[in-house]
Amino acid sequence: MAVTTRPLTEAVGAEIAGVDLRNPSAADFAAVERAWHRHSVILLRDQKLDDDALLAFSRRFGELDPPPNQERGKISPPGYPDIYVVSNVLDAKGDPIGALGAGEAVWHTDMSYLDTPPDASMLFALEIPPSGGNTWFCGMQAACDALPPDLRARIEGRRIKHDGTYNSGGYLRKGVTPTDDPMAAPGAWHPAILKHPANGRATLYLGRRRNSYVEGYTRAESDALLEALWAHATQPQFLYEHKWRLGDLVMWDNRSTMHRRDPFDGAARRVMHRTQIKGGTKPLAYAA
Repeated sequence: MAVTTRPLTEAVGAEIAGVDLRNPSAADFAAVERAWHRHSVILLRDQKLDDDALLAFSRRFGELDPPPNQERGKISPPGYPDIYVVSNVLDAKGDPIGALGAGEAVWHTDMSYLDTPPDASMLFALEIPPSGGNTWFCGMQAACDALPPDLRARIEGRRIKHDGTYNSGGYLRKGVTPTDDPMAAPGAWHPAILKHPANGRATLYLGRRRNSYVEGYTRAESDALLEALWAHATQPQFLYEHKWRLGDLVMWDNRSTMHRRDPFDGAARRVMHRTQIKGGTKPLAYAA
């Protein structure tokens, strides 16, 4: 079966058909990697992956990052420390088997609070609720290309503080002292506009809104600037809404996208397994 690629939106995302991720050929993998570099988000439906196959496919992109520190620490399936469980399901003791619950997960870039964030993340759907829990992606290269010149001029050559206090579900990370002061918050400084190492394109790099700060401005000036950037980046023309099916594998580039999740009924079950590709380089500033 021939490999085909279909763009999902003009700004971000492509669906790839004709590839079985349990044992992709070298040519099939090359086609998947090209589509990922070009479209930032790739979708492959109807995959039948166990955890070993998910890890094997993930490692073809490079070394893996361990799961992030979330509200209950790092939660992985027994024997699979490189897989991160995203779920609202409770075990026999009433403890969550995964992280992030059933609420909304706000716009964010995975683990951008690290000096070298992961290059990519992939999420595999094992159980999904009847409705809700859709994942939205934002094409940050398209958003950067469309920045009004005056707005772009205000951030070129500047860095943004990326907070590590809270996760995308709003939960305090285990062992972290709560704060809403960007200067006191744990995290990393990254270029507001970075250069993508694979395709060379300029990318707006925001991370998440809470506890963000743009260097060189007062707190009030930074907040106003960030509000303008977020309002621009999350316009409908830059977004793709993914409605999950069982067997969906979605992979996204953390350097050129943001994502968020809709809430869903907490009485329903949602189980996802996620892997992350370790960052090859620290984010580098884009120079026109």
